Amino acid sequence: MHKFLLVGNANTGKTTLFNSLSKSNEHTGNWHGVTNQEKVAKFKFEKQIYEVVDLPGIYSMTPHSFEEKVATDYIYANLDCPVINICDLNNIQRNLFLTLELIELGMKVFLVINQMDKKPFNNVDVDLLKNELGCPVFLLDASNKKQVANLKAELSKINEFEFKLPYNYIGDVDYNLHIKKQNVKINKKYLIIKLYENDKYLMENYLAENVKIPDLSETFAKKRYEFIATLKSIKHVDKKVYGYSGLDKILLNKYLALPIFISILLCIFYLTFFSLGAFISNFLQYLIQDLFGSWFIHFISSFVKTQWIVDLFDVALIGGIGSILSFLPQVTLLFFFLAILEDSGYLSRVAFLFEDIFSKVGLSGKGVYTLLMGFGCSASAILTSRNMEDKNAKIKTALMTPFMSCSAKLPIYAVLGGAFFGAGNVVVVLGLYLLGVVLGLTLCYILEKTSFKSKQQSFILEFAHLRFAKPNRIFAIIFDNLKQFLIRIGSLLICVNVIIWLLSSFSFRFGYVQFTGEKSMLQVLGELLCFIFKPLGFGNWGATSALIAGLVAKEVVVSSIAIFNGVSGGENQISKSLSSPSSVVFFTPASALAYMAFCLLYTPCIATLGVLKNEIGTKLMLFSVILQFSIAYLIAFLVFKISSFIELLGIFQTVLIVCAVLFIVFCIIFVLSKKRCLNCNYCKKKCKKIKKDI
Repeated sequence: MHKFLLVGNANTGKTTLFNSLSKSNEHTGNWHGVTNQEKVAKFKFEKQIYEVVDLPGIYSMTPHSFEEKVATDYIYANLDCPVINICDLNNIQRNLFLTLELIELGMKVFLVINQMDKKPFNNVDVDLLKNELGCPVFLLDASNKKQVANLKAELSKINEFEFKLPYNYIGDVDYNLHIKKQNVKINKKYLIIKLYENDKYLMENYLAENVKIPDLSETFAKKRYEFIATLKSIKHVDKKVYGYSGLDKILLNKYLALPIFISILLCIFYLTFFSLGAFISNFLQYLIQDLFGSWFIHFISSFVKTQWIVDLFDVALIGGIGSILSFLPQVTLLFFFLAILEDSGYLSRVAFLFEDIFSKVGLSGKGVYTLLMGFGCSASAILTSRNMEDKNAKIKTALMTPFMSCSAKLPIYAVLGGAFFGAGNVVVVLGLYLLGVVLGLTLCYILEKTSFKSKQQSFILEFAHLRFAKPNRIFAIIFDNLKQFLIRIGSLLICVNVIIWLLSSFSFRFGYVQFTGEKSMLQVLGELLCFIFKPLGFGNWGATSALIAGLVAKEVVVSSIAIFNGVSGGENQISKSLSSPSSVVFFTPASALAYMAFCLLYTPCIATLGVLKNEIGTKLMLFSVILQFSIAYLIAFLVFKISSFIELLGIFQTVLIVCAVLFIVFCIIFVLSKKRCLNCNYCKKKCKKIKKDI
């Protein structure tokens, strides 16, 4: 089997090429750190099997972060493997810096230049560049299947190519340094150069003790860039700065950037919870409950005469699972809109918008991407904290992530918010999302000022060129999330719903409570604990039991409520049951809002806790559990008391929406007061901030 290492800068289309070569569906993104560990796949060409290893994006062979060290360690351990080095045609002058280091290392480099835009900023003479660098060069669009097929054919001939080193652009260097290991696999000339560049990893492993050498990293970097500038094969054909668009004057405006972002979120939530999302959700609910559900229960009842078995299918499966499935369109829409924002290049602007705020709490802009991923799944988002080079920053990022409202909580907001706040629920939901962000950052700030002070961190941010999102990439993301959602429902959630129904339908004497009138096992347990939540306004056993079930998966909160209230319908039927005092689970507007706030903030699901344990340790994971429950309790208590007072005035919904709007405005003003001008690179004004930074 032949093996290739796929290496390149972030945002060059590296993972896109990996997916195209191997027909995989790995996540791609416009930022550094999307790939934080190696990924391996295989492809076949003319009966030969090839293995390709996608490594995290790096800018040089001197690592400065976790994922960069993963990549360089893997390269040093596989020096005999040829490298597919991918560069972006629009940034090729900068990307070639890494190419030269790989050539200096003595590896077989196959240079792939990715032409991602129809109107590139550079032109390249492939044949001339091949002679200038002494390695094979291939120009392609990484998402074009035909061009990738041609690339496979060229890769199969790599052993036929006669590699030649370019002329000695580094110049004369003293190669007589004494190193620890004499029989090292690394090219000695390269090793000496990296030691002079003060590469910490190589100095620790190869430089003899008490040997001091000057730091020539800037000198060598300058020589590499000077060599790149002399390449006659590359011509810059556009005077514009790649990545910067005319729209950035608006999107990155100091005063407009955040209001625009908030407005985009409001539109997303409106389309997700109302209009389009509600229409599709109601249609799906009709198919599941009224058509399939009615027919299926009638079919079961025709030959099964035992009532509890019929009820098991009716309430636990059709009702419970159907209530979760009815929210599938809304979850899908949320991922759809986030995928558009990401693939269009807008999310990298959002990261820049919040980078200053994150730096105040000891985090870098990398934490912004963890935050955004937390809106999808907390467990996978916490894994991205691995790319933090500072241990304390990693801990704070991991502890902050569960405060972000994951997609599993959307059904809770839709059901409770739809029942009591109507169209105003859009503003309420946005307020909840912002509340989670504010509390997470506040926690980081407190930890930064007490026991988890962070060191100075590097953060390299690239602005992808603003473009229309690619339909194939959007549909791939939707398909992947649909698959994961359905697998989750088809395995874990069905089992949990059946267990919850059994516990809520049978007594400790195993009598069916519908006939015996006894208290169910879950009701007895719930009544023992519900006193804890009475100060929060939802001290009934059903609401308490739903929260306990939510520890397995937050989607189960809604399906549990449907089971307790005996509702076999979707969102509308569950919402109607919540306002009836005769239901097992019922709320007032004030207690519903407190319940939503508590669900936002309390202990995350078991999967997230497992990831927290692996990433930051058992003690900090337990600290997180206690801390989140305490904060959730305090916030829900305050929300309930304040909301109850407003409710007495008889204008609850109006005041609530006004308060939510004021909170959103406060967040905008706070960020603007801390944010520097977002057009520093393009602004002609010589402001004090720029002079201070210089």
